[in-house]
Parts: sequence; structure tokens; C-alpha cells
Amino acid sequence: MDLGELRIQIDEIDEQIVKLYEKRMDISSQVADYKIENGKNVFDKEREIQKLQKVQSLTHNEFNAKGIKELFEQIMSMSRKLQYKKLTDKGVLGKLPFISVDALDKENARVVFQGAEGAYSQMAMKAFFGEDVNCFHVDTFRTAMSAIEEGSADFAVLPIENSTAGIVNEIYDMLVEFENYIVGEQIIKIEHCLMGVPGTDMEQIRTVYSHPQSLMQSSYYLNAHPSWQQISMQNNAFAARKVMEDKDMSQAAIASEQAAKSYGLEILEKGVNHSQSNSTRFIIVTNQKVFLKDACKVSICFELPHVSGALYHILSHFIYNNLNMTHIESRPLEERNWEYRFFIDFEGNLADSAVKNALRGIRDDAKSMKILGNY
Repeated sequence: MDLGELRIQIDEIDEQIVKLYEKRMDISSQVADYKIENGKNVFDKEREIQKLQKVQSLTHNEFNAKGIKELFEQIMSMSRKLQYKKLTDKGVLGKLPFISVDALDKENARVVFQGAEGAYSQMAMKAFFGEDVNCFHVDTFRTAMSAIEEGSADFAVLPIENSTAGIVNEIYDMLVEFENYIVGEQIIKIEHCLMGVPGTDMEQIRTVYSHPQSLMQSSYYLNAHPSWQQISMQNNAFAARKVMEDKDMSQAAIASEQAAKSYGLEILEKGVNHSQSNSTRFIIVTNQKVFLKDACKVSICFELPHVSGALYHILSHFIYNNLNMTHIESRPLEERNWEYRFFIDFEGNLADSAVKNALRGIRDDAKSMKILGNY
């Protein structure tokens, strides 16, 4: 037969496949009805394993066995998604354990930020809560997370990502460790300044202090001064405070203009970071499972079984429910070599049916899942 005749046969077979697929999905809908009436779970792992083994045994070579397994994994995944949607639409799956609120109580809130006076975290906090916010600062991210978990603060402001330096790994890990949740975010434009004790001459500088990321973001500038020793500090504001306390004209700090004002330092050079579009995204975290009614971004994390196609199947829940994924990161799991926890941001609200449908599917497919917040 020529190519045209072969294609005609393929078209005829494809039409049959479509009819059979629709018939199968109609029966899946009836299965969902049965499960609604009888309180059965959508996902039956053992049943799916047996089914895959059965259809593979019907094939006649290894290549077809692998292909039919992949095909039926997709068909069964579609079936589950249809069942989840039907159960969600009928309210059988219930509500997610988060409460929607009209607004955050910013006026009466006590807020903690990591760093010291003049830190970028303080700038983000004031941009989000206002200049008159009731606040205090701590030395470490962990102390800040503990403060809201224990109730000594209502909210914490923490940096999670920089546009040039990437994510803050420690924050991602602690979002899993602590029962705290994201309720807002604030983006701050970063402009690093070189500063020193008033009267300092650039020729006198021998040592520069700053946060490791700030040193990296200013690497082009610092590389032009190879004789300067670079020393990492826990926070930019700590660096500025050290230079102020030591009153040593051989020392300089890289920090914000606000830090220079807070500690009475002289700005020797503005904009020493090489990217003029440099920004840091800060998250607002609380220990309450709440979300704003107009929240439009959901953050989750999950662990996957260490098998081929696991991430592919998880991501299909976003596609099927027409949800736009905006960010994905992975972090290695402690004491489990080459296994990872994934962090995903996507557009949506926890009250949306599509979001609830996707999250239920992900929860069943993943080894574990946590909703980190809706904001």
C-alpha cells in the first residue's frame, strides 16, 4: 500500500480510539457517581498497578509493552482527573483547611524581621505594613520563624528570592519545617551602596563587609578593587553596624542607603550592584492557615516517588485544570541522595474549583504535599 492508503487506515483507527476513549470516560463518570454514593477513594493504587500489568501482557513485544503502559497511565490519569472534578463540583471532597479573610489585620499586628535597623527586610516590612508598624528584629531567619510559630509575633518578613542571586535556600527549607504559611509578598528594588565612617577615603579601604549574596551581586565592582578583602556577614545591616561600631576607616560595608542613614555612615559609592533591575522578593508569613479572598498565587511543595515520569504526572494536574505555573524549584532531601522536594508557585485561589481539583490530584500522586500559602 502507498502512504496515502496507510494514512487512511490510521485515520479510521484513530476515530475508533476516540469513540472508545469517550465511552471509557463516560464509564469513569459513572464510577465517580458510585464513589460519591459509597464514600470510596478516587485513587486505588493497587488496582492501577494490576491494570497496567494486564494491558502490558496483551502486547507482543517490549517496545509496545512500554508504549501501552505509558498510554494507559495517561488514560487512567485522565479518568482520575474527571472523577476529582465531579467530586469537587458536588462538594464531596470538602474544603481545604484554610480560611479566607477579607483583609490582614495590619494595624494591630506585631511584625518581626531578620537583620537590624536599615536592613532590606525592614524596608519590605514598612512597604507592606506601613511606616508605623509595631515591629522588632532578630538575628536569624530561624528565630523569626520561631517567633511567629510561638506567637510572640503575628507576622514575619523574610527574603525568599533575588532576581540575580536566586532563591534563599534556608527559607524554602524552613517553610517545610515550620507550620507557618505565606499570606503576602513584597518586592523591593535593590540598590547596594558602599559606605564607610565619615571622612573615609577610598584609598584607605582594605576590608569590605556584606551579606554573601550582596557581595556576589556587586562582584563586578569589587573585582575592580582586588586588594579589598571581602568578608561575609549574616545581614547587610549587620555589616553597616560593624563598620559604625569599629570606626575603622580601612573598613567599608555594602548595604542599603537606609542602613547608611541608620548608622551615620557616609555613602562612598551608590549602585555598586551590577544589575540595575536587581530586586528581592520578600514573603509575609504567619502561623494561621488563612488567605485573602482576592489572593491570586498559590505556593505548594511536594515529594515524589523515585520513579520514571513522577514529576510529569504531577505537572499534568496543572495542565488539565488550566492553571498557569509561574515558578518551580527543587531542594535535595536530607539523608536521601538524589531525591528532591519540589516547590511550585501557580496562579489561582484556594476557593477555585480548578485549584481544589488540582491539589487533590497532586496529593494522591505525590508521596507528600504541603500548601505553603495563597496570597
